[in-house]
Amino acid sequence: MEKMIEDIYRTQSRRVLATLIRLLGDFDRAEEALHDAFAAAARTWPADGVPGNPFAWLVSAGRFKAIDTIRRRARFDASQQHIEDSLYTPDATDISKMEPIEDDMLRLIFTCCHPAIAADAQMAMALREICGLTTEEIAHAFLVPAPTVAQRIVRAKGRIRAEKIHYEVPDREALPQRLDRVLQVIYLVFNEGYSASSGEDVVRADLSAEAIRLARLLLALLPHPDVSGLLALMLLQDSRRSARSGKEGALVLLADQNRSLWDRAKISEGLALLAEAMRTGEIGTYTVQAAIAAEHAKVSTAEETDWRRIAFYYDLLLAAQPSPIVELNRAVAVAMAEGPAKGLELMDAILGRGELTAYHLAHSARADLLRRLGRKHEAIAAYETALSLCRQEPEQAFLRKRISELAATPERQ
Repeated sequence: MEKMIEDIYRTQSRRVLATLIRLLGDFDRAEEALHDAFAAAARTWPADGVPGNPFAWLVSAGRFKAIDTIRRRARFDASQQHIEDSLYTPDATDISKMEPIEDDMLRLIFTCCHPAIAADAQMAMALREICGLTTEEIAHAFLVPAPTVAQRIVRAKGRIRAEKIHYEVPDREALPQRLDRVLQVIYLVFNEGYSASSGEDVVRADLSAEAIRLARLLLALLPHPDVSGLLALMLLQDSRRSARSGKEGALVLLADQNRSLWDRAKISEGLALLAEAMRTGEIGTYTVQAAIAAEHAKVSTAEETDWRRIAFYYDLLLAAQPSPIVELNRAVAVAMAEGPAKGLELMDAILGRGELTAYHLAHSARADLLRRLGRKHEAIAAYETALSLCRQEPEQAFLRKRISELAATPERQ
């Protein structure tokens, strides 16, 4: 039963939270109610069994726990009474009618992305409230101190209260001006699912699926080439999910994946959406990234991959959205197209500027090029640096395996 409750928390807690925020009108109150609801589940479900609709049970339990808390406070503070009254709404007590509100998560994303909230706080809020990441995990993702992230989130919640920001999807006229940030958040959610920042799993399928669902919903609300491009990108990347881990959850690199495990239906849909986005002539950054993913999806073996074309797409991305991570990815593509020496030269230049020094994938990619060049001891040192920065268990196991293999390899003469 404990494992089942953990699984429900993992897969449904963020939706429960999104609906509780709508019902309770406050982030902190909703988070407290969420934890109270799962604590109640841990006490009652082992004896009574899991309810037929866990989502409805948890929302109802959390909401009434919040009402009880506010009622107790109201006995000592009359100003709290109006809060309690506001939580009683028609049919709110009938959990049999309660189902996941399809756009509660979308409402939450639009609230996090309100223009009144600073951009860095928007991203931190999204990862905290939508992905459920800890402050430390978000800090690791952004390469900033944990207290900085905590302050950003506190300020964002304070701004939402002070500005009385409505928890809603804006009307159609206001959608376009918020679109970029919303797409960025949806992709952040997907990336955390596609490659979990920490923990024992390579992927979190629940987050990837939720990001794809939200993109579909957004595309229906606002047909736009950028939305089509993002949805295409996520589908093409997610199509490889089943092949990305092997026995006991071991990480499997792209070149080594069994491509017969790739989801051909997602690939077909992704390629169709990509073609649709390209036809408009408005080629955004997500569409370019989707084109890169398509280069992998279109070929039956890793050897057939057109790495020069991929490097060209990264040139386009760099022109539109300069970023050291895009530079790193371009360096990998160049290494595959022109040889590891050229790629290593580019990577060393990026790291030499002091950028990405805390990003484990930069050191891992550099280590791979050193390994391919036969520079054994430098490769081991780079892998060890990557290992010291990595927080995902399957990646850590992969890095340890690489180090062990290299240590057992004879020196090149």
